[in-house]
Amino acid sequence: MPLYKLADFDPNYRETFGGDDIRALDLYTEGGVKIGSVADVLVDPDGRFRYLVIDTQYDSSDKRILLPIGLSRIDYNQHRVYVDGLSKEQVQRLPEYRDNITVDYDYEEQVRGAYRPISSDVAHNRDTYNYQQDASLYNLNDENHQTFKLYEERLVTSKSRVKTGEVAVGKHIETETARVSVPIERERVVIERVNPTDAGAAVNPSELHFQEGEIARIEIYEETPEIHKEAFVREEVRVRKVVDHDTVEAQETIRREELDINTEGDLPINRVDTTPNDPV
Repeated sequence: MPLYKLADFDPNYRETFGGDDIRALDLYTEGGVKIGSVADVLVDPDGRFRYLVIDTQYDSSDKRILLPIGLSRIDYNQHRVYVDGLSKEQVQRLPEYRDNITVDYDYEEQVRGAYRPISSDVAHNRDTYNYQQDASLYNLNDENHQTFKLYEERLVTSKSRVKTGEVAVGKHIETETARVSVPIERERVVIERVNPTDAGAAVNPSELHFQEGEIARIEIYEETPEIHKEAFVREEVRVRKVVDHDTVEAQETIRREELDINTEGDLPINRVDTTPNDPV
């Protein structure tokens, strides 16, 4: 049966476990001695935890091994994994785990052989083997894993942009009749017939010049207005947006679960509070 690293099987595994990351936990004995840390988790095709990949630290020597999940007790509240009975001798007998190793049946048998009781002489067949044949190694002990979480509601804010209106700026043409006054000049001829001052005086016949036809020509002019249209910039219009800032207050009723502990009799109970501080 193939095994997968936790992040390869479920890239969003932290969301699956409510934000908890088992790969960030340290490994302790039940007596409280730190013996290593969790480097990774191997799961089967159904997503069941089968092994914790442990970086052990014994006598200043480091070795990466596999720990069957049934031998551990995970405590997310204390950010620890507890193991009972992992001795230095077992670590020495265990095959070293590396990322490029293929965890096949033969490799798992070496691992299981280091954890099985010495008195166990049960023969296993690679073709029929299943993890229930080593239930003590792979089944989580419900008595040691009775954990539950207290939930609380929080107000989570977010913002969305909503279109509230639209401003369109355009142009249209209006017409009107414009009037303009242009002064012009127009020439005209004035013909006056008046009596001469020497009327009645005799004229010397030699000075007489009787003639017919045109005797005078005067050209008459007048001005005519010339009117045309030209376009000029009247004004400029600038369009822009400004952002006004405001704060919107909202309130909701939120719920939070609190722990109730009911006991009967005079029982010593130690409570260790490792919960994080409430968010601001």
